[in-house]
Amino acid sequence: MSQLTLDTQVCDIVTVLPKSADLFRCLRIDFCCGGKIALKDAAEERKLNPEDVLNSIKEMEKTWGKQGGMDPISFNSKTLVAYIQRRYHDGLRDEFLLLAPYITKVSRVHGENQPHLLRVQEIFKELRSELLDHTADEDENVFPLILKFLEKPTPELKEKVKPYILELEREHENAGELLAELRDLTNNFMPPDGACGTYRLVYARLAQLEKDTFDHVHLENNNLFDRVRAAL
Repeated sequence: MSQLTLDTQVCDIVTVLPKSADLFRCLRIDFCCGGKIALKDAAEERKLNPEDVLNSIKEMEKTWGKQGGMDPISFNSKTLVAYIQRRYHDGLRDEFLLLAPYITKVSRVHGENQPHLLRVQEIFKELRSELLDHTADEDENVFPLILKFLEKPTPELKEKVKPYILELEREHENAGELLAELRDLTNNFMPPDGACGTYRLVYARLAQLEKDTFDHVHLENNNLFDRVRAAL
């Protein structure tokens, strides 16, 4: 864990912990153009308790990009499904909602001179639509069917679950292709020299979105779905 203190500049906190931008945005602390200021001074300017703000950041730091040392592969199927829903499905819905305003801002401000950002925004919207539909279908239809099948793999349930698995894997492949295009467009999520704080934030969060999505897909394709295939 990094050593963030009251003397750490706001912009450096967002660099180390991109998710902290959401907190700063809610508190109306400027982390972009006015981010080169100590956290203590920035909090006091907003008439906030600096220690409270720092504690909120440290709590966020504990969970950012972590899985708490758990090994979901060892979970039983019901627990594994619950873990996927909590760790990835809920997180994905939250992240798409929170990240959208930053991507809109960057594409609006910089898109004319850097048109690849307009395509980044298009891909983000496409990913959001596809993955939110995908996870909703899993939550409402596929996961209950999988659990029912794994508990009692009847021939009737086998015929129902098999096409779902094939379709979900195709959708995973499409998401991977979109993420690959995002990585290419953003030069491996490396912002250009002199990029503003919001620009850097977007690239960092997209990189985390890619990582989480790959971890998510791996857990489904190569664990949960393998359990289904073994029972077919």
